Amino acid sequence: MKKPQWITLAVAGILTLVIFKFARITPEYKPALATDNQQHSADDGHDHGPAASDFSIDTLLLQAKKSLSPNQLIWINNLENSITRGDVKNQQLSVYHQLSHFWKDSARIFEPYAWYEAEGARLENSEKSLTFAARLFLDELQNDQLDNRRMWKALQAKDLFERSLKINPDNDSAKVGLGACYLFGNITSNPMEGIAKIREVVQKDSTNIYAQLTLVKGSMLSGQFDKAISRLETVIKLQPDNWESHLLMADLFERKQEFKNAIQWYEKSLAFIQQPEVKAAVRQRIEDLKKEDK
Repeated sequence: MKKPQWITLAVAGILTLVIFKFARITPEYKPALATDNQQHSADDGHDHGPAASDFSIDTLLLQAKKSLSPNQLIWINNLENSITRGDVKNQQLSVYHQLSHFWKDSARIFEPYAWYEAEGARLENSEKSLTFAARLFLDELQNDQLDNRRMWKALQAKDLFERSLKINPDNDSAKVGLGACYLFGNITSNPMEGIAKIREVVQKDSTNIYAQLTLVKGSMLSGQFDKAISRLETVIKLQPDNWESHLLMADLFERKQEFKNAIQWYEKSLAFIQQPEVKAAVRQRIEDLKKEDK
C-alpha cells in the first residue's frame, strides 16, 4: 500500500514548516504559468530585481489577470496606475501592500503576491521585510516543478537575502537562506557553493536547527541518506520532541529499505504528535510497513 497522503505531504513539507515557522497559515495558492522573454524596461525608473532569462513577471501578471472578474480587473488596473507626484515612495509602498494582499487573499495566486511583497521590501529596505519576502520565495520554490519558474523564485530570494545581509551581515538565518537558494534553485552549476554557505553557519553554531535541516534536505536530494540521518540525529538531540524530524527520519529509513528502523521512528513520533488525524495516519503506516517487512 502507498503511504497515507498526509505523511507524504508532511515529509515533503517538513523542512519548510520547521525552518520558517510561520505564525500564520497561508492559503494554497494557484500557480501562475507564464513564460517568455518579455521583461520590464531597464529604464522605467524602478528596480525590478533579478529575473530568470526565460521567465517574465510582466507576462505572469497578464496571465494571472485573466482569472479575475471584470470588477477585480478594473480595481487592479486603477490601483497600478494610482501613483502620482508627491510622496511617491510611500504611495508605492501602499500600492504594493494592497496589491500583495489582493493576490494573496482574493485571487489566491502565489507569484503576484510574493512579487509585490518583494517589491515593497526592496523599496522599504529593512532587514525584516527583505527576509520575509525572501523566505516566501524560498519556501515556495522547493515544491515548484517548473524549472524556469523555480529558478526565477530562487533568483528573487537570492537578491532579497543579499540585500538583507548588506544591512546585517551577521544574520545567520539569511546566510542559510542564501545557501539554500543555490542548493535548491538550480541557479548555479556548482551546488557546493550553497552547501559552503550553510556549512559556514553550522561550523560557527552546530545547534542552528535551520542550517542543520537545510543540510539534511540537501543530502536527501543528492541521495546521501546516511549523511542526512547523521545530521538529523543531531537535530533530534537538540529538539527531542520535534515530531516532524522523527517522521523525516522514518522516511529516510524507508528509502533505505530498513523497515524495522522506519517503524521504530514512526512509533517514537506518536509520543509527540498532537493531531488525532496525523496519529491515525502514522499508525496506519506502521501497520503497512509491518506487512511489507514480513
